[in-house]
Amino acid sequence: MRNSVITEISTLGDERGNLSVIEEMKNIPFEIKRVFYIYGTKDGVRRGFHGHYKTRQALISVSGSCKVYLDNTKRQEDVILDSPNKVLILEPNDWHEMYDFSEDCVLLVLASELYDSNDYIRDYDKFLEVYSQKVQEV
Repeated sequence: MRNSVITEISTLGDERGNLSVIEEMKNIPFEIKRVFYIYGTKDGVRRGFHGHYKTRQALISVSGSCKVYLDNTKRQEDVILDSPNKVLILEPNDWHEMYDFSEDCVLLVLASELYDSNDYIRDYDKFLEVYSQKVQEV
């Protein structure tokens, strides 16, 4: 199993502004099949609360900032996304919760799979059951 990783998107800029490029299988290490974004999140609201069986994701705060709590049964950590050139790559075994959204936060999510409700593990005990077993098998 892979661990989540933070990487940077290269940015080109001059007096006119900045340009950042996202390319699948280059700075995003998977084929991008779905794109969505989260915005207008109210103060104090947490989102996510799930892991996946297959889906990998790349999270980019293209505006504002938010925090992401990660748990892969071996480590728990909080990551701050506060720059449009910072990318958090999530693996299926990353239980994730997004929180502490700034008022202007727009969180862009690139996903390796089309939406399938059966790919989501929304019960934390089930998540632990699935991924604790996989950790032991490795």
